Amino acid sequence: MIITKTPFRMSFFGGGTDMPSFFNEHGGAVISTTFDKYCYVNVRHMPPFHPYISELVHNRFERVNDIEDIEHPLIRECMRLHDIHEIRLTYEGDLPARTGLGTSSTFAVGMLNAFCALKGKMMSHRQLAEEAIRVERDILKENGGWQDQVAAAYGGLNRIDFKSNDFSVHPIIISPERKKELDENLLLFYTGVQRFSSEIQADTFGKPVDKTQQLKDMLALVDEAEKVLTNKDTSLNEFGKLLDTTWKLKRGTGSKISNGSIDELYDIAIKAGALGGKLLGAGGGGFLLFYCEKEKQEHLKKALDKLMIVPFNFENDGAQVLYYAPQSYSPRKEFLLK
Repeated sequence: MIITKTPFRMSFFGGGTDMPSFFNEHGGAVISTTFDKYCYVNVRHMPPFHPYISELVHNRFERVNDIEDIEHPLIRECMRLHDIHEIRLTYEGDLPARTGLGTSSTFAVGMLNAFCALKGKMMSHRQLAEEAIRVERDILKENGGWQDQVAAAYGGLNRIDFKSNDFSVHPIIISPERKKELDENLLLFYTGVQRFSSEIQADTFGKPVDKTQQLKDMLALVDEAEKVLTNKDTSLNEFGKLLDTTWKLKRGTGSKISNGSIDELYDIAIKAGALGGKLLGAGGGGFLLFYCEKEKQEHLKKALDKLMIVPFNFENDGAQVLYYAPQSYSPRKEFLLK
């Protein structure tokens, strides 16, 4: 049996510039962090006593006798990539899917990590990220960028740069006290809305309207935000103000990024004392993140009391194998059901 643990991420700056169609021409960069909410993937080989060869538990229950019958495309293609057969797989997440925290890519990283461990192989963070990108973007042809897979694999507070069909990860050097202050000044709220990131990305990048300048402006904010974080003489409140700037820019990159309800919630938060914030992920729903000084946070919570607040802390570990007990495996010679 193999159990993997993979963190969800929150992206602060540069979202959208991690798309190859943009960064291969202009370069791209994001600042993001992982935090202490995870997806867990449990994989073991099936005992040979059942009238099916694989059992998959995710947002539904699948029992199949052929990999081609698997309805979940990500599971099917990850199994095919690593020649995985006759397994029982279960997925559990601390947070709901399709909510802007890179849940699909986190699942991909965790599942690939588990499949390799099942075969007695150890994957590096880079290998995990590259394979997850390959499955989601090249094999499944899903719209989206590269930051989610990289963040989930590596973990931590990082600047991730993209160019020439490649990426590089640079931890942001910040004192533990300053990092704790940033953590404590961020509040995460769940809107209750779920959506497919790939659909939002298709809307954002699939139209003939040129959004290059907005994305260049969002890319420039990555440098500004990194300077704020790493300069101990600069107030972290400037980070919150930059979040407000990037939110306004991002709203201009696609019609589905926001809607009337989200805009209203954002305005309420600003009036209640938040210096800035953003809708995490591609847009359309999910989680709202706000930067708010500690003395004003109770007022903000009351103003948004219809939303669920999600306590969190930053984490640094990235993708892990929590439990490793591989089984000897011999494929069945025949199946009970054909």
